[in-house]
Amino acid sequence: MIVVMKVGSPEAELSRISDELKQWGLTPEKVVGKHKVILGLVGDTVDLDPLQIQEMSPWIEEVLRVEKPFKRASRQFRHGEASDVVVSTPEGPVTFGENHPLVVVAGPCSVENEAMIVETALRVKKAGAKFLRGGAYKPRTSPYSFQGHGESALELLAAARSASGLGVITEVMDTADVAKIAEVADVVQVGARNMQNFALLKKVGAQDKPVLLKRGMSATIDEWLMAAEYILAAGNQNVILCERGIRTFDRQYARNTLDLSVLPVLRSLTHLPIMIDPSHGTGRYEYVPSMAKAAIAAGTDSLMIEVHPNPAKALSDGPQSLTPERFDNLMQEMAVIGKAMGRWPEPAVALV
Repeated sequence: MIVVMKVGSPEAELSRISDELKQWGLTPEKVVGKHKVILGLVGDTVDLDPLQIQEMSPWIEEVLRVEKPFKRASRQFRHGEASDVVVSTPEGPVTFGENHPLVVVAGPCSVENEAMIVETALRVKKAGAKFLRGGAYKPRTSPYSFQGHGESALELLAAARSASGLGVITEVMDTADVAKIAEVADVVQVGARNMQNFALLKKVGAQDKPVLLKRGMSATIDEWLMAAEYILAAGNQNVILCERGIRTFDRQYARNTLDLSVLPVLRSLTHLPIMIDPSHGTGRYEYVPSMAKAAIAAGTDSLMIEVHPNPAKALSDGPQSLTPERFDNLMQEMAVIGKAMGRWPEPAVALV
């Protein structure tokens, strides 16, 4: 349930209404929009009469029920307005959101050694990326596959961050690792295989770094948004949703089916920023440029693209990784579509 306040509502009246609602056993969450202030009511509102709340103050414009099971993640919770996720990086804040320039995240699937991760960071930074992605801990289907270097790789990510000025996005797999990963990462990623690891969702929700939540490979949109709800309910309001492809019946030519229809669907359902990962979404580097450009045209807020200096020798996901040269070319191609959509940073980064 949300309480929409009239323009110019006094702060004292907002506090009085919030205090009274707390006495009813509800948790009012204040959302400041462009024009109005909204109080989102969390708790048992099933039997509440909206008219009863309406009569609490002449400053209340209307009281509306949030019909979706994902209350905080629902676009209704913000009265139709989108939310921004502002991330601190060594070179200043970067904003993810539908009313801001597209944010490009790039880097290897996993951190292999210092020379490789620093070289990749510098190359993708030069091309225009704002964040470095790289896995220190890697969930793999086979127990015999490379699982990442773990804690030592976090030190290498910190070195790459220092050398390049890029923000860092890396995955957490275990609740025990959240604190040490949050010390290095500017955004903490919850991967597809952990989308419904509810203990982990609560843990990342209880810390203050922004969270990137990838869609589970067989997850419905409702299940994905309910997973985001766990993080929001734990107190962390800075959540970015990442579509990384879903598993369908045809896997002969592409690793997954990249669901770009999720972009308009999520726009209607949630206020959270949206990222598309065409690398995992296709599993083939040659398909990545087409899907990345299509995602921009469809309205994505961000892209995550795998880049490796030598994909043939990558310890994980080499077939879906672009070389730095291919990434340079793709950034120039994406700039054309990004400008047409009004989503490309100005001035566009020029390669030298």
